[in-house]
Amino acid sequence: MDTKYNFSENSDRVVYVKSVDVADLPDDVREAAGDLDHLFAVHDSEGQQLALVAEREMAFVLARQNDMQPVTVH
Repeated sequence: MDTKYNFSENSDRVVYVKSVDVADLPDDVREAAGDLDHLFAVHDSEGQQLALVAEREMAFVLARQNDMQPVTVH
C-alpha cells in the first residue's frame, strides 16, 4: 500500500473513553448514578469532558453517532 493519508485532518475527531469511579464524582452525579460503581467519560483531545454515560458500549455508540472516533484510555 502506497497511499498517503494525513492523520492530522481527523485528529480533532478522536475522543477518549475512560472508566471513572463514581466515588470520585460530585455529590449530585453520585446520586444520579444510583448503585453504579463506575461510569464512562468521553473526552476530547484537549481533555474536556464531553459526556458521562453508564456503559462503555454506550460511550462508543455516542461518539460514533456524532462522527467521532472513540479510543479507550487505560
